[in-house]
Amino acid sequence: MAQPLTKLLVANRGEIALRIIRSARLFGLKTVAVYSAADAQSMHVSAADEAIAIGPAEAAQSYLNIASIIVAAKHSGADAIHPGYGFLSERAEFAQAVSDAQIVFVGPRPEVMAALGDKVAARRIAVAAGVPVVPGIETAEISAAREFAARAGYPILIKAAAGGGGRGMRVVAEAAQLESALEAAAREAAAAFGDGRIFVEKYLARPRHIEIQILGDEQGNVVALGERDCSIQRRHQKIIEESPAPGLSDEMRAKIIDAALKLARAAHYTSAGTAEFLVEGDNFYFLEVNARLQVEHPVTEMRFGCDLVCEQLRIASGGAVSAPAAPRGAAIECRINAEDPEHDFRPATGTVLHLNVPGGPGVRFDSHLARGAEVTPWYDGLLGKLICYGADREQARGRLVNALGEFALLGVTNNAAYVRDIIASEQFHDAKLSTHFIDEFFSAWKISAAEIDAAIVAAALADGDPQAEATSQRNSNKHRSPWDGLNGFELWRSRR
Repeated sequence: MAQPLTKLLVANRGEIALRIIRSARLFGLKTVAVYSAADAQSMHVSAADEAIAIGPAEAAQSYLNIASIIVAAKHSGADAIHPGYGFLSERAEFAQAVSDAQIVFVGPRPEVMAALGDKVAARRIAVAAGVPVVPGIETAEISAAREFAARAGYPILIKAAAGGGGRGMRVVAEAAQLESALEAAAREAAAAFGDGRIFVEKYLARPRHIEIQILGDEQGNVVALGERDCSIQRRHQKIIEESPAPGLSDEMRAKIIDAALKLARAAHYTSAGTAEFLVEGDNFYFLEVNARLQVEHPVTEMRFGCDLVCEQLRIASGGAVSAPAAPRGAAIECRINAEDPEHDFRPATGTVLHLNVPGGPGVRFDSHLARGAEVTPWYDGLLGKLICYGADREQARGRLVNALGEFALLGVTNNAAYVRDIIASEQFHDAKLSTHFIDEFFSAWKISAAEIDAAIVAAALADGDPQAEATSQRNSNKHRSPWDGLNGFELWRSRR
């Protein structure tokens, strides 16, 4: 029988580390943060009951260093480790090392993670469970790939067997591109995941990306907490997610949820996870299982009134999954990233000079930022997630547009104005959703001159310039808010 947990080490950083620490506190656990040299002043470090340095700024020597994290857990007396998402969260070898150290891993068992983390193995589990998959082959041998492409028709999609996030992925439009694309995909997969295996699928023209939140416990109980539409993506990276999926029929929703539960039971899944599917017309196909907590989990929490981290901790303690409440309303999340949308989304760094967090009914902002925080080049550029709930999609959408209008982050170029314009657009209002939404409707986005002017005023206000305050008051009818400039000082320099 599982023993009650007492102390949790969070093997991550940033907003997800802070979010887990808060839920662990509600669950009655003491918490331990780990941090690299670059994160010594980060908010998650001060939020935890204890904090332990695990290495230099390089992730390979800190947040990806399994031995250092295990040593930190043993030194602190932590009896459980939560991996968050990213870094080691889907590494079966990390889950196994935690288990071998007699520490509870808050996630699925290592063998389950290994099976589902390999896209080829996961595909086989899906086929055996009777879940539809995209037509494809499990080999990247050139002759077999040519034969499949001739049979299925171009375009085709090359994917890495291990890992995701668009790395090792290539769309091949014609036969002349095939051989070089196979070689390039294999090299990229090997560099990103240490595993160069790739496979080939039929490319779907305009699919929607639909995923199902699942929870399983050690007693064999598995539940699904509705679906999320994650179709709006940039370079295979999600930037806007919502629940429920607009326009999805009750029949299609039921079929996809049933398929997700079949997969979870076939894999003997425990903890939180996500089964992902592509939907095109009247058909849906299994894509992959993310054997961890997802970045977009708050939209499910807001609709179902639950805390998925607390559910993970309950399951890790040997408890049963909670029966989900009936879902209510709608929720939409956007990711605010340190990047420059006007210059090919190049990564941004800097110091947070001013941060204005929106509020009001149904507004949630998950972030680790505060004034003076340093955004470094060492890690993922996610600055925060703004989530809004409403009685229906239109209310949630309106609240999110308004919240993004209130949001201001000065000193670090970011994409908040970009995602605001997407959510405010007619195309998003009409739910013209597919994984090609950005390419179809927002490939040539530029920030307006009025927003640049507002950013300059906001920057001066942040520095306490009285002349800027007078200018702001005179222009109050011209701009919604002096804080509408969302991209920091870099915007002005980039326009010269």
